[in-house]
Amino acid sequence: MPAEGAAAPGYGTAEPGYGGAEPARGAAMAPRRGADQPGEHALWEDRTRVFLQPIAAPSILGLFGLAAAAMMVGAWQAGWYGGVGTPLILWPLVLTFGGIAQLLAGLWGYRARDGIATAMHGMWGAFFIGWSLLFLLVSIGAAPLALAPVLGTAYAGFAFWFVPLAVISGLGALAALGENLVIALVWACMSVAAGFTAAGFWAGSTWPLDVGGWLFVAAAVVALFGAAALMFENSFGRTILPTGKIRKGANMPGGRGVRPLEYRQGEPGVKIGQ
Repeated sequence: MPAEGAAAPGYGTAEPGYGGAEPARGAAMAPRRGADQPGEHALWEDRTRVFLQPIAAPSILGLFGLAAAAMMVGAWQAGWYGGVGTPLILWPLVLTFGGIAQLLAGLWGYRARDGIATAMHGMWGAFFIGWSLLFLLVSIGAAPLALAPVLGTAYAGFAFWFVPLAVISGLGALAALGENLVIALVWACMSVAAGFTAAGFWAGSTWPLDVGGWLFVAAAVVALFGAAALMFENSFGRTILPTGKIRKGANMPGGRGVRPLEYRQGEPGVKIGQ
């Protein structure tokens, strides 16, 4: 027990690990230094250690993968090139770029705490993997040729592939309105394209498939713009291509979309780039 009149532990005494001495009861609190003032490192190091592992925006890879796959499949679906056997040539690149690469971008979206990237790239990456595996099985003779969907022919089973894609992509477009308009437009185009494609395969009609193919290509063009904007922002450290972000300053060329929580000189021990 402390002697009468002595300060109780925790009041006016220095306790290691708690940032030094605490003021006595009734004493005025001294102003703390800001993170951008002298003593910046001491202010951070006196607190609990946090290990940071920053990563680039996963949607850079995801949107490029989506753009490549959607453009190839959409242009074929719209009848701009190719024929019945064209998917047997397309599936390897659709599998690797639109499927595996985009699925990885969705998984990395978890680490970036980007829910939209996680859901959308994960879903569309899985779809393109499934699309490629179907034509792979047909091409090696492991599945009958009759299972391969033919444009203009009713195929209710394949039509149902696109129903959940349309619904979930529409929800992703609504969620992306809180992020930026370009990303929202990508998923809106993919949602409507999937809806028309489902209708075309359900009814065996070519015009909904044509509209769906055009919209897939339109989504690919917007995705290219969005991926380029993210890549340029990462490279130059400021906005180059505006993407319609909610923060007004983020759309100004030369402006910064976010203010990172870091030292002004950058995170110690981490170098950005190759």
